[in-house]
Amino acid sequence: MGFFSKLVEGLSKTRDNIVSGIDSVFSGFSEIDEDFYEELEEILIMGDVGVKTTEMILDSLRDKVKENHIKKPQECKELLIESIKEQMNLGENSYEFENRKSVILVIGVNGVGKTTSVGKLAGQFKEQGKKVVLAAADTFRAAAIEQLTEWAHRTGSDIIAQSEGSDPAAVIFDAVSAAKARKADVLICDTAGRLHNKKNLMEELKKIDRIIEKEYSDAYRENFIVLDGTTGQNALSQLKEFKDVTNVTGIILTKMDGTAKGGIAVAIQAEYGIPVKYIGVGEQVNDLQKFDSDEFVNALFNVENQTENTEE
Repeated sequence: MGFFSKLVEGLSKTRDNIVSGIDSVFSGFSEIDEDFYEELEEILIMGDVGVKTTEMILDSLRDKVKENHIKKPQECKELLIESIKEQMNLGENSYEFENRKSVILVIGVNGVGKTTSVGKLAGQFKEQGKKVVLAAADTFRAAAIEQLTEWAHRTGSDIIAQSEGSDPAAVIFDAVSAAKARKADVLICDTAGRLHNKKNLMEELKKIDRIIEKEYSDAYRENFIVLDGTTGQNALSQLKEFKDVTNVTGIILTKMDGTAKGGIAVAIQAEYGIPVKYIGVGEQVNDLQKFDSDEFVNALFNVENQTENTEE
């Protein structure tokens, strides 16, 4: 099964939640009036697209309906899809870190699939023939170190780890030294999702940030936050908190195959302007794939990209 098909299948709950509602509005109204827009608004907000993003999408739709002199609701579905794509469009997603010596710091709260995402990324980089070093800097959860060690074995990556409870910043320091000595292409750092309190966690991240900055300044930096698609709007508040202490450069959106709240992907890119870099729709290494917002919207509405079809 190709990834587009997997995405279509993975977004089925979100589709049932959002698209079927939208379709019923299009078929249930005979004219485009305020009630029509209000119904659409409610469905998008309930589908975790978010209030602000929904307003922007519907403002754009209203403009398009006027410009194209459209009278029938059924005729503006294409325009709605276009408006959603426009709000998500951040330009082409950049994966510069694949072409340079780089360090990827992976952050996020516990339970979102952080360590698994680190492992899957390692697997993909190894498939590209890269030398990968993993840093087990989530030292407050014993299972995290074991889990990452397992991923290192499975993917053939090097791992730098210390015992449970040790200083995460010290692990990062050792990992940077190892990455430099072993001429690694990429260093991926797993981090804690929770400490005794939020302030401690954020201070820890700042400390790790400073060490990478000082000891590995010539490496290309990425800070990815892992967000669980099933948490909907809660993912946005997590993003906001982490964004306050570290420069979040990209998002890994996990568990999208089990959620009706997939509209969150639209809200994240539209409201924060931070690109979703990867999207997860399954357990396998290759079920974590690079994110393309147009492809995502096409899969959500289950429409193949017209230009692709004509090229084929």
